[in-house]
Amino acid sequence: MTPIAILSLIIVYFGILFVISHVVSKKDSGNEAFFKANKNSKWYLVAFGMIGTALSGVTFISVPGEVGNPENQFKYFQFVLGNAIGFIIIAKVLLPLYYRMNLTSIYSYIEQRLGIVSYKTAASIFLISRTIGSAFRLYLVVIVLQRYVFDFYKIPFAVTVLISLLLIFAYTYRGGLKTIIITDTLQTFFLVSSVFLTIFFICNSLDFSAIEAFEAVKNSNYSKVFFFEDAMKGHYFWKQILGGIFVTIAMVGLDQDLMQKNLSCKNIGEAQKNMFTFTGIFVVINIFFLSVGALLYIYANKNGIEVPTDLVTGKPRTDLLFPEIAFHHLSLIPAIVFLLGLTAATFATTDSALTALTTSFCVDFLGMDKLENQDKPNNVITRHFVHIGFSLLMFIVIVIFNAINDASVVSMIFKIASYTYGPLLGLYAFGLFMKSKTVHDKLVPFICLLSPAICFLISTNSTTLLGGYVIDNELIILNGLITFVGLLLISKPATEQTRF
Repeated sequence: MTPIAILSLIIVYFGILFVISHVVSKKDSGNEAFFKANKNSKWYLVAFGMIGTALSGVTFISVPGEVGNPENQFKYFQFVLGNAIGFIIIAKVLLPLYYRMNLTSIYSYIEQRLGIVSYKTAASIFLISRTIGSAFRLYLVVIVLQRYVFDFYKIPFAVTVLISLLLIFAYTYRGGLKTIIITDTLQTFFLVSSVFLTIFFICNSLDFSAIEAFEAVKNSNYSKVFFFEDAMKGHYFWKQILGGIFVTIAMVGLDQDLMQKNLSCKNIGEAQKNMFTFTGIFVVINIFFLSVGALLYIYANKNGIEVPTDLVTGKPRTDLLFPEIAFHHLSLIPAIVFLLGLTAATFATTDSALTALTTSFCVDFLGMDKLENQDKPNNVITRHFVHIGFSLLMFIVIVIFNAINDASVVSMIFKIASYTYGPLLGLYAFGLFMKSKTVHDKLVPFICLLSPAICFLISTNSTTLLGGYVIDNELIILNGLITFVGLLLISKPATEQTRF
């Protein structure tokens, strides 16, 4: 597939998104539509569209690529099962709380339960975490587009990033969540279709029937799912399950991005129906992502294809295997299918994140949801400037990632971003389970800074401190627990007004 063909497809793709955005937002581009989609979203559209948000471009190319590692194989599915349990807990515990309090920003709960400083701390944690995490996800996909498309035109990396963010801004700044509910549904359709079609095309190239493909994957060296052998290792079953549960609760249930979509449903019943449906689709689609990975390695071994190397470091990069095979070894249609899936996964995640960041800042720091501020004439214009600001911030973060150009450093930055959700887990756990207590509000930021720092020291030295034990996804549990204990140490009796 030539760079010109790829670029033409991207232009057509975004043309469709712009048309949808114009139709959806032309009658209503106010804050109620941007923040809540007028609380009129269809639960089945939200459930399907959330798949595109939850499965980023990193998932699209990295999960299949990781399958080739003998220590990984299908181990990711253990984590997915933990995710599914976490989604159910969110539906049964957190969503009823958010609906009962009629929240626009989920961090408003912390304001009413623990105080204004705790509230601003929680919102700040989200803004920092989501900005870094979303920028990282977009960065990893933009480097694929840069390598296979924009290098051909000698367009600098920074310009590629700027174009990508301008496109996202252009179709989200007016309608916000109301637009994204529709566009993400379309993008998820492309994403899901691309997974199934990729399996079909690879099987066709290998002369496999569906049954033969299943047997080939099952009998390969890539399909081990459950790891019970060594509790000290990061891939151990119970570590992955527990990590999956608590990562989901923290990074989905306590994250404005995905919860904002749930809160756009008419009532709690529809929101829960959405979450249960989403959970089922999420589990199934991840099985197929892992199967794509196994088939890619089977195809690569049969055809003598090596994992591509990083152009700078010269080290193999498994997340480039999928695009390498799609663009250079399969026919035109599979390449188009891959590009649509990758583009959909990337921009469904980033457009949702930009909208959530704008919503959180406007509500949590500018108070646009307060009755006294709702009718201010410049609210929409201010929101536009906030949207522009976060687009520029994400641009700067991505350019910094590229300047570092060290996979280990970048991975650590992403891991540190996930550490910040631990304090959110501790804050909400304290609020929900310690109803007879509140906290000395001004001390909360110190606890939320201290906990990740302690976790970082423990994690980096765990093999020495804990006799060879490797901390993996369960780190967020430790992080939340340390935060919870810290909040207990600065607690005081609660008043009637702070018990929820």
